[in-house]
Amino acid sequence: MRISALAAAAGLPVATVKFYLREGLLHAGAATSATQATYDDTHLRRLRLIRALTGPVGLSVQQARTILDLVDEPGDDLYATLGRAVSALPPQTAPAPADAPDPYPHARAALEALGQVYDPRFAAVAQLETALAAAEDAGMPISRDRLIAYGRQLHALAAYDLGHLPDEPRAAVEYTVLGTALYEPVILALRRLAHQDVAARRMS
Repeated sequence: MRISALAAAAGLPVATVKFYLREGLLHAGAATSATQATYDDTHLRRLRLIRALTGPVGLSVQQARTILDLVDEPGDDLYATLGRAVSALPPQTAPAPADAPDPYPHARAALEALGQVYDPRFAAVAQLETALAAAEDAGMPISRDRLIAYGRQLHALAAYDLGHLPDEPRAAVEYTVLGTALYEPVILALRRLAHQDVAARRMS
């Protein structure tokens, strides 16, 4: 298909598709002349992925590029690749100084209470520290009971996700990286809708 048809199928302006081509987020089409090219379903899938990452997920173009680069060139270490993906996802936090004696006290205490194995270099640890500290500063610290309730439910989600991990290494990286980016907004929306449902049932 021509670029105009590709843009229409993806629900994007032609100028946006050309921008993604120039920036390297979208791979080039098959050249048919010096100024023309054709595109196929792989281009359409990629555009829909870019649109999801920069739309509902809320990533900048640069953050989306990081995620897409990890999918295209995942490397051999799934754990390290996932760590780089989490670093690109909001909320972005600066790592603690290397010489800090206890850089993430809130996160450390929470994860120890949950009995979870963790690597303090993993970006989500700093993200958790920032979130827990913000809740405490606002006068709404997360209680141990709430922490345990949240942690158990989310651990079950993680077990489900990894239980469906593809065997092929490249597919496993794509599943893990894109699943992290694309499914987290779903989890957030479902939690909010669950609150609405529980409140409605209690008031009925």
